[in-house]
Amino acid sequence: MTPPGSAAPLLLLAPMEGLLDFMLRDVLTRVGGIDRCVSEFIRVTGTLLPNKVFLRIVPELANGGRTPAGVPVRAQLLGSDPACLADNAARLAALGPAGIDLNFGCPAKVVNRHGGGATLLDEPERVGRILAAVRAAVPPAMPVSAKMRLGVRDDTRAVENALALAEAGAAELVVHARTKLDGYRPPAYWDRIAALREAVRVPVIANGEIWSVADARRCRAESGCSGLMLGRGMVADPGLALDILQAAGDGAPARPALDWAGLQPLLAAYWALVSRHIEPRHRAGRVKQWLHHLRRRHPQAEAAYLALRTENDPARLAAALGLPPAEPARPRSSGVEEERRIHHRPVQADGEVQVRAGDAAGGADVGDAVAGRDPVTRAHVRGAQVAAHRQQAAAVVQPDGAAVEEVVADVEHHA
Repeated sequence: MTPPGSAAPLLLLAPMEGLLDFMLRDVLTRVGGIDRCVSEFIRVTGTLLPNKVFLRIVPELANGGRTPAGVPVRAQLLGSDPACLADNAARLAALGPAGIDLNFGCPAKVVNRHGGGATLLDEPERVGRILAAVRAAVPPAMPVSAKMRLGVRDDTRAVENALALAEAGAAELVVHARTKLDGYRPPAYWDRIAALREAVRVPVIANGEIWSVADARRCRAESGCSGLMLGRGMVADPGLALDILQAAGDGAPARPALDWAGLQPLLAAYWALVSRHIEPRHRAGRVKQWLHHLRRRHPQAEAAYLALRTENDPARLAAALGLPPAEPARPRSSGVEEERRIHHRPVQADGEVQVRAGDAAGGADVGDAVAGRDPVTRAHVRGAQVAAHRQQAAAVVQPDGAAVEEVVADVEHHA
């Protein structure tokens, strides 16, 4: 691997259940700097999921496994049964993702009590069996990666888990530098990733609490990793990836890639997607959710969020933010149309699938549950999580727009 600090790092966009869905992936990858995305988890609970579930959660599958900006998207599975995960991975692989990722990092109780996510890190042998089963079920050329934490209560089995995954055939490991018990409480223990990186022969990507260029430098130095996964930091500052690359390229102090004025086209693009794919009663909540994150970096977002936090009417919210009128809502996609596109796309002479630019449109409403421990109430989302995770596809419900400040919780995928 490239020594940290000597070259531009590989930058991944983290899976963020209920926040960083296909719409925000679309918008953030337009900015530049992101090399690859990982989708929200698709929960596997004992049944073989239909294609429409995969397509609903990862509609980029209908666009060759890429965002409209051309950034590859790996689809993430979460579960605990090796055989069932393998069967679902085989079906998912046929839809053409850029790879398959396995979730061993989710700290949410609603996931852990069903034997999924970070709780599996107490069973390294089982973790290895899961990855080996999935690896054997998908084509050899398709990467299978994994996201893990340092452990459940401590990091005593971190190296054992990393070795189990690497020896089972993982192409890459992303390590969130906290335990399940730590949740999202700062700090992230980047230095503890170093032992894992030294123990395995596959690339290790560091993740957790990377909010700035300075954080990225420290993380690379302490972990020894050349690659980073960005989550909440990228949502709060969409120019973060470009800043990191710029700083790695010339050593100059980081300069903001995007100021508030530069964010306006992105907000407009996000609003267009939200108004196209989300029911009217949830639209204001989605925009306020992103404003809530943006206010960490942009004072203007703080002012807008405080002024609009109780505004639930999408038209009034759009007018206040200077956004264009909403488009008529499209019917919620079942994934059937995306499935038709995949199986009926024309093939060019070189064997590459030909895709239209608009083929990634569509997909499910996803919830407004935001991972992390931001200073807002979390009561509302807990009820949403309980209901949502009972569904096969781990679809997440959307709270009312009025409750956007209550939509921050401990769902994994939020780095």
